[in-house]
Amino acid sequence: MNLTAWRIVRAQHVASAFDGEGSRRYGGRWNHEGIPMIYAAESLSLAALELLVHLDASRIMEDFVCIPVQFDESLCWRMDHNNLPRDWTAYPVSHLTQAICTAWFNSGDSAVLAVPSAIVPVETNYLINSLHPDFEKLQIGGSEEFQYDSRFMK
Repeated sequence: MNLTAWRIVRAQHVASAFDGEGSRRYGGRWNHEGIPMIYAAESLSLAALELLVHLDASRIMEDFVCIPVQFDESLCWRMDHNNLPRDWTAYPVSHLTQAICTAWFNSGDSAVLAVPSAIVPVETNYLINSLHPDFEKLQIGGSEEFQYDSRFMK
């Protein structure tokens, strides 16, 4: 079965949207610095929420694009919610949460890891390992303009 995930980035970064460089430099909820993890969401609306929590109001109306990525479910390993630390949704981010997914990345077990969203835990985010040999099997679509509704500026 084919799955589709979505990534939203600033238009100026479309060429590097799937290199993981941002998370390599700064780390994220699911990875330590130095690990080039690519974050995507199961729906465009979840991708918008995941980015929105990191934006201040002055940046909401910047130029963004959305990019779909399709992959076969066989390329994806699903994180068992029972294996997550109690504080996996905490902010600042739990080092144990980062360690679990950094270990997945380093193991090479799969090109994609499905994890729950910290914003909407019943929905799924996808972590993508661009260094995995199966990364080339992912089908990255073209980018399209994405705009947040101006009511978010209130």
